[in-house]
Formats: sequence, structure tokens, C-alpha cells
Amino acid sequence: MSPFLRIGFSSFEMDPGLAYHEEVLNPYCAVYMKEAVETEKGQVYKQKRPTMYPPWSSTFDAHVHRGRVMHVVVKDKTAELKTEATVQLDTLASRCKKENGKLEIWVELKPQGRLLMEARYYLERSDAGHGEADSEVEHEREGVFALHQRRGAIKQAKVHLVKCHEFTATFFPQPTFCSVCKEFVWGLNKQGYQCRQCNAAIHKKCIDKVIAKCTGSAINSKETMIHKERFKIDMPHRFKVYNYKSPTFCEHCGTLLWGLARQGLKCEECCMNVHHKCKKKVANLCGVNQKLMAEALAMIESTQQSRSIKDNEIVGREGPVGVGQPGLVREASGCVPCLPVHPLPPAPPVPRKEHQGISWDSPLEGDRPSFSEDVEPLYAVPRKEQHKFTLDDFTLHKMLGKGSFGKVFLAEMRATGEFFAVKALKKDVVLMDDDVECTMVERRVLSLAWEHPFLTHLYCTFQTKENLFFVMEYLNGGDLMFHIQACNSFDLTRSTFYAAEIICGLQFLHSKGIVYRDLKLDNILLDIDGHIKIADFGMCKENMFGEARTSTFCGTPDYIAPEILLGQKYGTSVDWWSFGVLLYEMLIGKSPFHGHDEEELFQSIRTDDPCYPRWLARDSRDILVKLFVREPERRLGVKGNIRQHNFFRDTDWSALEKRQVEPPFKPTVNSPSDCSNFDKEFINEKPRLSCADRTLINSVDQSMFNNFSFINPGMARFKNI
Repeated sequence: MSPFLRIGFSSFEMDPGLAYHEEVLNPYCAVYMKEAVETEKGQVYKQKRPTMYPPWSSTFDAHVHRGRVMHVVVKDKTAELKTEATVQLDTLASRCKKENGKLEIWVELKPQGRLLMEARYYLERSDAGHGEADSEVEHEREGVFALHQRRGAIKQAKVHLVKCHEFTATFFPQPTFCSVCKEFVWGLNKQGYQCRQCNAAIHKKCIDKVIAKCTGSAINSKETMIHKERFKIDMPHRFKVYNYKSPTFCEHCGTLLWGLARQGLKCEECCMNVHHKCKKKVANLCGVNQKLMAEALAMIESTQQSRSIKDNEIVGREGPVGVGQPGLVREASGCVPCLPVHPLPPAPPVPRKEHQGISWDSPLEGDRPSFSEDVEPLYAVPRKEQHKFTLDDFTLHKMLGKGSFGKVFLAEMRATGEFFAVKALKKDVVLMDDDVECTMVERRVLSLAWEHPFLTHLYCTFQTKENLFFVMEYLNGGDLMFHIQACNSFDLTRSTFYAAEIICGLQFLHSKGIVYRDLKLDNILLDIDGHIKIADFGMCKENMFGEARTSTFCGTPDYIAPEILLGQKYGTSVDWWSFGVLLYEMLIGKSPFHGHDEEELFQSIRTDDPCYPRWLARDSRDILVKLFVREPERRLGVKGNIRQHNFFRDTDWSALEKRQVEPPFKPTVNSPSDCSNFDKEFINEKPRLSCADRTLINSVDQSMFNNFSFINPGMARFKNI
């Protein structure tokens, strides 16, 4: 096991009471990883890795080695500020292990200031065949980076942009109060949101009641000018240093005012209490109740919308009114006392909204029923209610895989004896990671996958109080990672076949405006015949048509495209880079980019050219070179027709899309419930659902999962069960 730390710096502050801290402009971090080296003069620390400049509230990984230290320097744009600290990584790792793997501490800097640091402790599995450190180093020197382990995907924390605030779901380690409604933020784990810029803390439910723009400095901010002009609000606070005799909380960031004297500032007018550090981050809303004002503005907006809709309905019925229009008498006041007596033409039918890729047998939870365009009878037609599935309809036999999200089980439908793969997500994990929307995206994309033969099909979804369940087709041929571990690499025929079917699936998703973002060997499954199926759509991004772009940092480290690492906005290009990595691994049997840790791996992806063996065919090398173009707009798949590349010269695309091409490899499957093509470490575990955090679940608003449960048309044959 190789331990590493995932580290992030969320905020920096100067010592309270010092005048200098008012002058700090846009502080930033520089991180130097240094190794202990023995010399004639004794032990010295030398930097062997590139300097990192992690943005605030982002994370980076650092492997824990004996004698390795992290030197952190905080600077500002004026170059006048320079304050630093050195942290022993092994000491930090020990503290993390004592705190159940997670630690949040203030790091004291010299000569002044302090830094809020979060650290998580992880163990990275090493290959059984390379357990010795010396052996591992020897293999790396030889350039052998075998595909010996699975790596999970990573995703940047979801950011909610409201009034220029950058709110993220946050764990508050101490009692905290909401800056909008002033009430205590209840709950466990990530109970609320906190702005990454100004540190304002709020309830999740209060995010739509924020009216103050994130300012950094409230004086003469754009939001202040809007309030001044529109609402006649320009009320700066009159803060004075105050000695608090009892525990008091900051009404901006929500945390305790620390110290024995001069702990914070109190407004002489509205009595608002804040930290010294929060003074410049408070908007000029002295005496204004944000919650009540937001509710009043919402009421005004709702009234205006209803009036607008009413006016549009009148115009829609009567048409535009001219001065000489017959049948209508207009009073001077503008009201209409009488309507035309001639009959009105019938209104045009409202076009029916269709769901892409799926016909729905019954309305979703929380949705209004859709009506047919045909004329409905005037009486109620009795309709047999469709069967709703629950966990009691299935028997869990084996565990096929697991991760932080939950588990995947081999399940048998009790009534029919058919086998399915059931993916169970823990609601508490989904909520803590702020991934409710990602879960709904996965469900929508899985529903859409029913239209394509090379995407995993979803039969139904249902939920309990603690879990979300996806019932999918059971693909017992195993995934490509499992098979490539058995043979090191695939031959040209097999690689070409898999690559062609993957292209068909990818291009289908792209045609529907979906960027996949997690293409890797682990997510390509084989069915009983040997055809591929793309699985796991939890990283997908919808509505990516035309020039639409996104910027979320996500994916599996080895497969992440350079434009994501550079923080650029991207589209479907990232899938073609990942496809290049996957094709390289199938043909050559190792990863094209590598490093001792995530930092080195990302540097390799940004700058290195992959190594191509001499025995590699010319067409294979050419397609890989064109897929590894770092300019997204020039990358094969984005530019040019990848199907016409010489690598696929023998591929019959029409027959391939109809599954009429015989797979070059057929997995060994002895029965419909055969699990021999899955990792033994999972199959040998008992198929049990993980226990959820009951306190969190009991405090959850379950309406967030209202539209989750549904039944696909493919399950129609079971509806009479």
C-alpha cells in the first residue's frame, strides 16, 4: 500500500488586530515538495518536483515518503507579502489517521498569518507482483507501467454561482449560523454552502434568498450601486471594535469570534457582529433583512409574471387590437367592457413535449401527467396501474463491484428468475458530495441508452429512504480492464473491433448533446457474445450542442485531457483524448502518460509525447498521434471523420452498427448468473447494502429525489407480475 494525502487550502488570514492585513491583495499559495537528501554537510532538503500553485479550495495529491516535507509560501500581487511554513508529510499523515482519515487545521505561518488546511489520508493499492519498493523503482526505470490497478474517477466540487458568490457544499467543523436567515445550520457533514471567495455561510435552502453580491469589498461595488439606484439602499455598516463577554458568532461567515478581548466588530446601527477579517466582505445592507427582502422581491416578480401571462392570454385570444377593429369598444381608460360576439377561432393545439430516447408508460414522481393530442373523453377511463418495483422483487446474489458511491450487485428477479445488475447509491453520500443532479443526469442518460446497442440498458429505477437503485442489464462478459490484465494487451483485430464499437457509442452520445467524460477500460463491458457496452454515466454533461462548453474538472486521472488540466472550457474533444488513451492501452498494454503521483502524471499529460514501440503498425501509430493532439480543435474526432482513418480500413461500419460483425473474442460464460469474469475480491464479499448515516437521512428533504423512480418500456412484460 502506498499512502498519499489529498490536501487543500481554503483560506488565509493575517493576525487579527494588525493593520498590515488590510493591505493584502489577492493572496496566493506556492507549494514546494522537498525531499531529505544526505550530503557531506548533513541532511538538506532539495526540491525534485515542479512548484505548484493550487487555487483556493482546490486539492492536490502528495505521496507520503520518509523525510518528505511540504514548504508552503503565501504571497500577494504586490510582492510585499511573503509568509511561509514547512509541514512534515509523515507527521501530517499520522494526525490524519488519528482523526479517521480527515483533518482540518490552521497552519501558523512565519512571520505572521495562518492558513486553513484540509487533508485526507488515502492508501493506494500496489500490484502484488511489484510489492517491493526496489522492484517498483526498477520497473519504472525500464519504462514498464503495466495496467495493474483500477483508478477511480475524480470530480471537482460542484460550484453554485449566485450573485457572483461561488457556493460549494461545506462541512462545518464548528457551530455555524446562516448569514441570510441568521438561524443555526443544523445537520451533519456538509450541512450548508460556503462561498469560496468571501466565506459567507448559508443554509442550502437559503441559496435563492441571497441578494447581496459577492464583493470582496462592499464599498462602491456594482451590487451596492444597483441597490442604491433601484431600491435606494446604500447603507454601509458602522463597525467598531467590541469586547464580547459571552460567546458570539460572526453574522457573515457564521463561525465563532475567538479571543478574550477585542474579538470582533459590532455595527453601531444594526448591531451586526463580524470578524475583523470579514469587515470588507460584508455588503452595504445595514439594517436590511435579506430573507424578507428576497421574499418580497420574489412576490413582486411573481405578480409581474402573472400579469404578463394574463395580458398575453388576452392578446392571444383576441389578436392585436387596431383602432378601427369591429366588434370591440374601447374606453378611454384602456379597459375592455365587452368582448366580440362573433365566435372565436379555436386555439392551435399545444405541441406535445416528447422525452428523448424513451416512451414513458406512466408519469414520473412529482411530474404532471402528459395528455395525448387526441381528444380525451369526458368521463374517466379506468386504467390498470403499472407495477412499481421494490428491493423485495429481487434477490441479491453477489457483489460485482463497489466504490465510495455504493455497490453493484448481481440480482435475480424473484418472479421470473431473470438476472440483472443492480447499482445501489447511498443517499447520504450523494448528498454529502452535492451530487443529486449528477445522479439524475445518470438516470436520464441511461434511459436514453435504450436506443443504442453499444450502451448499457436501464430497465427501471426505484428508491428507499436510504438508497437509490438502478436495475440494468447484467453483462457477464466482464470489463476490458479484467480481460487486459489476463493477456497484457489485445491484438490488432480485437483492438480495432472494440475501438470501432466504442466510436459508435460515443458518437451517438455526442449527437444527443452528451459529453461522456469517463471513458476508460473499467467502463467498457462485454456482453455474452463479446460485443462492447459503455457503462457508468455518472460523469456525463448534458446539453452540449454546437459551441456549448463546460469547465468542470473531472475524469479518471490517466485519461484526463490536457484542456481540462489547464482549466480551459471544453466540449466533446475530451472524449476523443480519452479514447486515444484507451486505444493506446489496448494496443500496447500500458498507459501513455505516467508519474509517481498525480502531480507528475498531470505534468506528463500536459507536456510529454507517448512512447511508440517499433513493432507498432504505421496506421496504429498515426491514429494515436492524431488523437493525442493537444489543441482540441485539431484533434481527430473533432476534426475530420475518424471512421475514414486507415486504421479502420477493413471495418464495415453499417454491419458493425447492426451487431452483424462477429466479435473476435467471446468471453467464457457458463450460465446467466456466471460471475467468473469479475474480480474475485468483490465476488467473495457478502452482498449487503451499506448502512447509511441515519441522522443525516432523517434530516433530508426527500423531495430532492422526486423524479428518480420510473420503469422503462423494456420492463413492460413484467407489469402484470
